[in-house]
Amino acid sequence: MRKIIHIDMDAFYASVEQRDFPELRNKPVVVGGSPEGRGVVATASYEARKFGIKSAMSSRQAYQLCPYAIFVRPRFEAYKEVSVAIREIFSRYTDLIEPLSLDEAYLDVTDDKLEIGSALEIAKQIKNAIKDELNLTASAGVSSSKFVAKIASDMNKPDGLTFIGPSKIVSFMEQLPVERFFGVGKVTAKRMKVMHIHTGADLKKLSEQELINYFGKSGRFYYKIVRGIDEREVRSSRETKSLAAEDTFAYDLISLEEMHVELSKLALKVASRLEKKQLKGRTVTLKIKYSDFKQVTRNHSLGYPIGDYDSIFEASKSLLENVDLEDKQVRLLGISLSNFGEVQVMRKFTDPYQLSLFE
Repeated sequence: MRKIIHIDMDAFYASVEQRDFPELRNKPVVVGGSPEGRGVVATASYEARKFGIKSAMSSRQAYQLCPYAIFVRPRFEAYKEVSVAIREIFSRYTDLIEPLSLDEAYLDVTDDKLEIGSALEIAKQIKNAIKDELNLTASAGVSSSKFVAKIASDMNKPDGLTFIGPSKIVSFMEQLPVERFFGVGKVTAKRMKVMHIHTGADLKKLSEQELINYFGKSGRFYYKIVRGIDEREVRSSRETKSLAAEDTFAYDLISLEEMHVELSKLALKVASRLEKKQLKGRTVTLKIKYSDFKQVTRNHSLGYPIGDYDSIFEASKSLLENVDLEDKQVRLLGISLSNFGEVQVMRKFTDPYQLSLFE
């Protein structure tokens, strides 16, 4: 029997903002566009959700629901950095990790690295590590399939932990409203209700062929899932194509000396990440964003792979020399290493979590 965990961070973007800026804590925070424009809500804090504010809602509507909500522009670089840290915690227990987004992932802990054996205990440890190390909360669902684990993670938010054992899955699915089924959107749910299908139990009364006739290929999936059959594997197959680090500065950099200091910090980060993944690359890329938001990149491919701090730092400094910095102020610098080539093939190394900051 497989042991699957689904981890979902609680109001992720908003929680990071409240963590980093204490003045936002315990207040209705909306991360997204301005209510004065055509912006939309990316995430709302739980304080804001009490007013009916939801993700994908227009910021203007959110403002109407809660005029004193605090609207914050997204800081995606910060969220990506936190996401990498979260996924490092996951990797302590298993390499079978399937990211769904920055704040959500499946883990297969059937054979966990630490030989803990209990998926419930692993989920508890992951939640505690996220809370202790990152000062954030996550909700976890634990079961023997991806579908049930994902549903379970949403049942006791925030900071929830829900376990649905194999013997409980069928009864759980029978009681589940059809709106909660994967692949059942508003239109399909409305159609089902016209057919007097309100729960999994109602869905279970129909044969596989009837479901296929009514809902096409999805009908076969509904037939299996309502019976607790979900054979989908946790897939961690995305190759690492680059490793990167970048930083946006509180003030614009003017002097070359300032830029060298920041490049040194970035080179250290990249070297550390390469060491953890036991990778070396041949191509170094330097990313620069000026104060006017114009962006330039420079790259150079070496005849040999590198991965140590000194080599990365020297290569990035050389690339910086090829950039026209006259009368320019720099607000962001980034270093990326790629072209892992035979090093990666030889190790058969995969990293589903590499979120390239240069995308």
